[in-house]
Amino acid sequence: MLNMACTLFGLTPEEALAGVTRNAALALGLGATHGTLEAGKDADFALWNIDDPADLAYAMGANPCAGVVKGGRVRA
Repeated sequence: MLNMACTLFGLTPEEALAGVTRNAALALGLGATHGTLEAGKDADFALWNIDDPADLAYAMGANPCAGVVKGGRVRA
């Protein structure tokens, strides 16, 4: 989705990342508990081994996921 948002719709990688995190949580009515890393929100996120947000949007076929945190606990 990040790649399509950047290549087809002209969003920057940062805008696309906000679209699949913060803005998606807001659209689903979950903005109070999800979508951003803040005290008091659910700690569900992926850890990426990247140098720049563009690496998520343009590294086709790569899997830079270094780990997952779900419910505040490291899962992978």
